[in-house]
Amino acid sequence: MDVTADNNAQSNTLPDLDVNRIMQMIPHRYPILMIERVVDIVLGESATGIKNVSINEPFFQGHFPSRPVMPGVLIIEAMAQTSAVLVVGTLGAEAEGKLVYFMTVDEARFRRPVTPGDTIHIHVTKQRKRANVWKFQGEAKVNGVLVAEAVYSAMILDEK
Repeated sequence: MDVTADNNAQSNTLPDLDVNRIMQMIPHRYPILMIERVVDIVLGESATGIKNVSINEPFFQGHFPSRPVMPGVLIIEAMAQTSAVLVVGTLGAEAEGKLVYFMTVDEARFRRPVTPGDTIHIHVTKQRKRANVWKFQGEAKVNGVLVAEAVYSAMILDEK
């Protein structure tokens, strides 16, 4: 076995992150924190965020009381937060807590409703990075079925 290749592969990944570690990395808090875990992190490349959808989410009071459906824009926000964790993990501790702002959202598609009890797996892949602007492609799936997808870009700011 090539020990050097194995060490490089290990240094290019992060262990799974729980909600406490996520909150150290990005500034989002309840009720807008949209992910509870991030898994399968390959630095500079991809990550998967996990969102457990509960009937206790504040948006279900009005969207829609008779048939609760998670707003699509919040699914895209979960994609952005997963991407922000990937960016911070890639850049290192000095990037923790910095703000990452949406710049564009393109090619957004919503395929199926997300409802209480669903677990969303949000897979994000970096398409490119130029200076402090990152572009991603995101897919959200419930039980392996695509529910939403988008291409979006974001900028990380040097200020906290």
